[in-house]
Amino acid sequence: MKLAAALIGLSLLALATDSTHAEGTEIRIGQTLPYSGPASGFGAIGRTQEAFFEKINAEGGINGRKVKFITLDDAYSPPKTVEQTRKLVEQDEVLMLFGSLGTATNSAVHRYLNGKKVPQLFVLSGATKWADPQKYPWTMPGMAAYESEGVVYAKHVLRTKPGAKIAILSQNDDFGRDYVAGFKRALGDKAAGMIVAEATYETSAPTISSQLSTLKASGADVLFGVVLGKFTSQMIKGVAELGWKPELFFVPTSASSISFLEPAGLDNAVGLISSSNQKDTMDPQWVSDPGVKEYFAFMKQYMPNADLSNSNYAAGYHYATLLMTVLKACKDDFSRDNIMRQSASLKEVKLPLLLPGISVSTAADDYLPFQQLQLRRFNGKSWVGFGDVLDDR
Repeated sequence: MKLAAALIGLSLLALATDSTHAEGTEIRIGQTLPYSGPASGFGAIGRTQEAFFEKINAEGGINGRKVKFITLDDAYSPPKTVEQTRKLVEQDEVLMLFGSLGTATNSAVHRYLNGKKVPQLFVLSGATKWADPQKYPWTMPGMAAYESEGVVYAKHVLRTKPGAKIAILSQNDDFGRDYVAGFKRALGDKAAGMIVAEATYETSAPTISSQLSTLKASGADVLFGVVLGKFTSQMIKGVAELGWKPELFFVPTSASSISFLEPAGLDNAVGLISSSNQKDTMDPQWVSDPGVKEYFAFMKQYMPNADLSNSNYAAGYHYATLLMTVLKACKDDFSRDNIMRQSASLKEVKLPLLLPGISVSTAADDYLPFQQLQLRRFNGKSWVGFGDVLDDR
């Protein structure tokens, strides 16, 4: 009897502890982002979300509860991510982690958060590993998976150039492997005949010129470059210097920033193909779009000094609207179980900054919220969307 009473007492204590962040008057949300260090530019995402929840609280909160948003600097360093995440969970008693950035950083707390049954929601990394509800039911990605993007590019090749001779250059890590795996999966049994050359590079390599020469020599007329950062510039410039003119030339969304194209010469990037699922808020075509106007009105009121050409502000706003959809769906049940239940029950949700025809859907066995993308081509000044919305299903 005494043992039973003790166990009941412990259960009640656990429930009481949980209620401090789930059933009280506020919803505590934690996040780690690089506010210092080499990736500090991404800190704009968290600052936007701080302002967003300030706006939500000023309007009465979510279902009568105010949001306490705690975003901490991890300097893009996995050991620091571990330290700050433990603080958020064990001291600040947050209900969930939301929108933390990076593959290595999130990997460092992946098992810890699942062991504690703390939602790790909308991770800002396209690694496929975040969508594994069987092994890690408390983690959900917030970006289109790198594999999904690879699928979309392969579908375009099959549709427009079925006799293509394809060359692939990829970064020799999980980032590169995920893209190539999706690309080959969509090509199916045609992959062996269509792919005529493959090469990889290490992130520590000074240049990729020898790989480009080898790939050109294969006679390929389609190039898929799974590159990041400076290697984007090197590839675009290197292909131009070789006089190689692939008919279709793809780079991942993460390599499509103008800041990567400029060092290569914008003229050399004309015709380059990438993809997106989000409206470019600086593109004149969206000037009268209700979702974009709503975003600019928010920025004017809450972040009047922000550089609106920095797309990280729009990204922060975009992911905050996604989380809001989940929180509103929770109604009066802000338990961690219900947070995950609602996150895995999204049905064709439209968000203000999503491109027309694209929506968010999830299921208990499908944790990928974004599986649709539209291709876009660089015209020398900006990226222009073309074709239908494609998905990886």
